[in-house]
Amino acid sequence: MTHPLQQGMIAPAFSTVDLSGNAVSLENYRGRKVLLAFLRFSACAICNLRVHHFIGRYPAWQRQGLDVVAIFESPETNMRKYVGAQNAPFPLVADPKARLYDWYGIETSEEKVQATMADANTKSFVAEAAAAGFALTPEEGSNFHRIPAEFLIDERGIVQLAHYNRIITDHLPLTTIDSFSASKEQK
Repeated sequence: MTHPLQQGMIAPAFSTVDLSGNAVSLENYRGRKVLLAFLRFSACAICNLRVHHFIGRYPAWQRQGLDVVAIFESPETNMRKYVGAQNAPFPLVADPKARLYDWYGIETSEEKVQATMADANTKSFVAEAAAAGFALTPEEGSNFHRIPAEFLIDERGIVQLAHYNRIITDHLPLTTIDSFSASKEQK
């Protein structure tokens, strides 16, 4: 596993394919901003809710020059059944062997999962996910202890914000992503 990325570092380049079989390469996003989201597994209710929120904001983000790539530590077959059912207008990438997770220093932590379960706000996230149609569903063979992380990468491929979640529900505020999306190119 690599060390966590920090602001000012060049985002590790990768090439893969999304659920639709389209090539996804970080290099192809040069000249545009990218929200690179490492989520847990494809049946995770909180992660599906996060993708749901991204879908709602995606048209505005696109107009402002921000693309989204969401990565899950799940095989494609599971992704099609769960998160893939949302028909996201951006790439959903299966990384069942966690190769990209390792490159970006995404952690696995039983302690942080337990802290999530003990956190007073978790019930409201679970309720919001359930109201949006995402039930708490186990996924066979998933890494239940994976902790999400999100990266805001500028037009030159430089990490402008690296957010490693403290607990599962500690995502970047959507308003922070909105501000990054609306910002002018870094010089």
